Amino acid sequence: MHIPVRIVLVAPTHPGNIGATARAMKTMGLTDLALVAPQRFPSDEARARASGADDVLENATVTQTLPEAIRDRGYVVGASARLRSSKWPVVNPRTCAESIRRRLPDDRVAIVMGPEHSGLSNEDLGRCQELVHIPTDPAFGSLNLAMAVQVLCYELRMCLEGSSVATEEARGAPLASAAELEGFHEHLERVLAAAGFLHPVHQKQLKLKLRRLFHRARPDQNEINILRGIVAALDPARYSDERGPA
Repeated sequence: MHIPVRIVLVAPTHPGNIGATARAMKTMGLTDLALVAPQRFPSDEARARASGADDVLENATVTQTLPEAIRDRGYVVGASARLRSSKWPVVNPRTCAESIRRRLPDDRVAIVMGPEHSGLSNEDLGRCQELVHIPTDPAFGSLNLAMAVQVLCYELRMCLEGSSVATEEARGAPLASAAELEGFHEHLERVLAAAGFLHPVHQKQLKLKLRRLFHRARPDQNEINILRGIVAALDPARYSDERGPA
């Protein structure tokens, strides 16, 4: 059984972890690996740790930024070992797998893993619709990157194996991709800044809250186009251009 979910590793520092991740993926039926700014890749160490999953490494996509790696994805899950203080939607791996099952095959899905020592930044989390946390013993919660990937891939396989994929209620248009959402957020933030709504001191947190709001809404491509049209109509620069020089 092949599971069409992309695993994205952001700034992996150890090539061995990349190879072990490829092995963990292939044992569970996943083959779509994306690497964001890896320190060392390709690498003989990665190939050795892959233990036969060389095809996953050879077909891996390498990008310099996270938006590039997820631009065609409609649903993005961020994995984190740390529970953030902000009110981010957080689920365990089993619930996450069920959430992904409901979205396949209609939506393209990615699971994003952060750097080994720091995890995903708040900026990266802002590009995710959901956050998955693997519960561990509080006294020793250290999970290797490939171990975490293995847990998530295993839960996906157990959720999908032997059952037909039940999708959510059909929509009139495909969900907006990560690239389309990012374009909307950048457009909205520019207009809000021009209107004086975004205060320089508090804008970072407000931007994250706005992203969470629209992630919960899960807009499709038609809805994103409507939102872009609304934002364009409210752009202060538009009225300045219409008035012309004083």
